[in-house]
Amino acid sequence: MGEQQTVILVAGSFQVRGSSAYTLRLARGLQDCGFNPLIVCPDASQVPESAGKLQIREYDLLDARLLQHLITRFVASDLRALKPCLVHVQSRHAAPFGSALARRLEIPMLLTIHDYIPGRGRLPVDRSLFSRVIAVSESVRDDLIERGAVADDQVAVIHSGVEVSEQVDNVSLLNGRRVPVVGTAGPLESSKGLPFFLEAARQVLAAGHDVEFLIAGSGPEEHRLRALARDLDLVHKVTFVPNLLDFGATLRAMDIFCLPSVLQGLGTVMLEAMALGRPVIASEVGGVSCILTDGETGLTVPHSDSERLANRITELLTDPIRARAIGTAANRRVLEAFDVRQMVTATTNEYEAVLARATEPTPT
Repeated sequence: MGEQQTVILVAGSFQVRGSSAYTLRLARGLQDCGFNPLIVCPDASQVPESAGKLQIREYDLLDARLLQHLITRFVASDLRALKPCLVHVQSRHAAPFGSALARRLEIPMLLTIHDYIPGRGRLPVDRSLFSRVIAVSESVRDDLIERGAVADDQVAVIHSGVEVSEQVDNVSLLNGRRVPVVGTAGPLESSKGLPFFLEAARQVLAAGHDVEFLIAGSGPEEHRLRALARDLDLVHKVTFVPNLLDFGATLRAMDIFCLPSVLQGLGTVMLEAMALGRPVIASEVGGVSCILTDGETGLTVPHSDSERLANRITELLTDPIRARAIGTAANRRVLEAFDVRQMVTATTNEYEAVLARATEPTPT
């Protein structure tokens, strides 16, 4: 494409969650694909050193809706000299500012949606502003179309991708030499179904299995979950690991990964666990169905069903050979369909199509 073109990636405050990881992986990949990515966000303090050297500009008041006009004008003036070619808004929460910035810079805008719009809510942007919407799963795409947020021809499905190795070593999982660790990771929010995970933990322990449970992440539900762990007499068997910059170390510490969500756009942290060869048990919700085949690349359970989740955890605890085989198949699945390189390639194809349309002469 010749000289690298600057793409502005508008993100929210960075947190240890799938949507933030998406932005960092995309930015790294764009550097090798003829684009110059610049991340614009209100707070990048939680970006891990492992993210590498990325261009990031922080603007403290980016989320201040009452000051949006002034902030947008300031940021646009600050960035105009870079001659950006398009704005890629990284989540629906960043859409109000991102769309205002694209309008002021008079450049095309793309928007990635990772989750579902709650209740009767609407997409927080005039849909005439965005050139294209990227949905991270077919389920998210269908939700957007059904509620009239986008037209069929405005949205493309591009699954979030993760780094994955062709060689995975999971022979140490459930090998009997240490107490097994069953864990989950992600933002501690009500949609993640973590009370059901804790109740399943209680049932597994009550059945006589010696297991350690791990909950990695932070969020508004943390206090409630800690209180529930006390109420269920799990304090000595459940470890909370907050204040992380990434989930890598905690995922490697797990023998089994659980995703007990009641809503799930895709499941990027689950993909990270699968890439490491960990067997996964996940709720049959949202985008999970496009990743897992029950009994082959993972195990699935109805959401909000602690008893079924406990039973499936027990299945893997008592059959380590099957658990490892599922973990290996999970790694293969991620390598085939959810490698970060595929995500970056598909996204740059969208960029090029949008830019080509933007340069077409206007019919007279």
